[in-house]
Amino acid sequence: MKTENENNINTGMSCPVPIRDYKQILMAHGGGGSLSHQLISELFVKVFDNPALNLQHDGAILDISSTKLAFTTDSYVINPIFFPGGDIGSLAVNGTVNDLSVCGAKPLFISAGFIIEEGFRIEELWKISLSMKQAADDAGVQIVTGDTKVVEKGKGDKIFINTAGIGIIDNDVNISPLNCKPGDVIIINGSIAEHGIAILSKREGFEFESEIVSDCCPLNGLVQNILTISKNIRTMRDATRGGVATVLNEIAMSSNLGIVIEENKIPVKDNVKSGCEILGFDPLYVANEGKVLIIVSTEDAEKVLQVMKNHPYGNDSAIIGNLVEENPGMVVMKTIVGTTRVVDMLSGEQLPRIC
Repeated sequence: MKTENENNINTGMSCPVPIRDYKQILMAHGGGGSLSHQLISELFVKVFDNPALNLQHDGAILDISSTKLAFTTDSYVINPIFFPGGDIGSLAVNGTVNDLSVCGAKPLFISAGFIIEEGFRIEELWKISLSMKQAADDAGVQIVTGDTKVVEKGKGDKIFINTAGIGIIDNDVNISPLNCKPGDVIIINGSIAEHGIAILSKREGFEFESEIVSDCCPLNGLVQNILTISKNIRTMRDATRGGVATVLNEIAMSSNLGIVIEENKIPVKDNVKSGCEILGFDPLYVANEGKVLIIVSTEDAEKVLQVMKNHPYGNDSAIIGNLVEENPGMVVMKTIVGTTRVVDMLSGEQLPRIC
């Protein structure tokens, strides 16, 4: 005989085949790559099916009484909780601000939920709280509500933070990969792979010739400057888990267009490039926490690039490629040596607990 709970959850729907191939959740299901994408699209989106969710953007775009809002949520389980360039607190605030920003929204309010392991030091919680306050002030948002739970020692890992955010979108802003057209230009606001390598070097005790610092920062000011000078921004994404390669693949699949990028135009700092070579990582797949990919029309590309270069978080902005009609749903890179290669979505877990 089934229990009441079993009856309540028995919807008559069988688990989709791509998920049933895995009997248990793997670390790679949270890595932002192909397994994460599969888990979301084949399980959560099918179960929770609705128009706002089905767009699979970094946040939901909602129309409430003729006011257009963006709503997002995220959870942070990073290890270590303090790292060069930030900590779990500043990361949580900046990550939420950035998810709202790439929806075209002006971030306004954030909630914060804390899951704290018994024995966690109050002094460290105080530092994290101050860091969140500073990050919120820097981004011009307020932390207005939250929740706290404590789990037994050994049942957590120091502290996890969940955030949700709300922002308002101007009526003339329409950010969606469905807006993309052949010939559109891809711009990134600076060097990639800094966050992932900074976290790994701290976690594993690696020492490089110069310290690698996370790029964790709020992107709302930069994004609003872009939206102010161009009405031809097609879509935007912040390249976090899975890196630039995974985000570009998602844009290619959603827009049903091909993407061509040029290896020699993708900015990577020398110390980060060296770190990736030593560790055997491709910078295209390493996580970022302060990098945004802008898809813009050809005619507005140069003026958008200049506005980005004039912002503190966009000094090293660069045009790295274009959208094309050929090879829809695929990302291709022109390499430094003159060949081309397919850039697939990240297939496994490259760096766990990265955000």
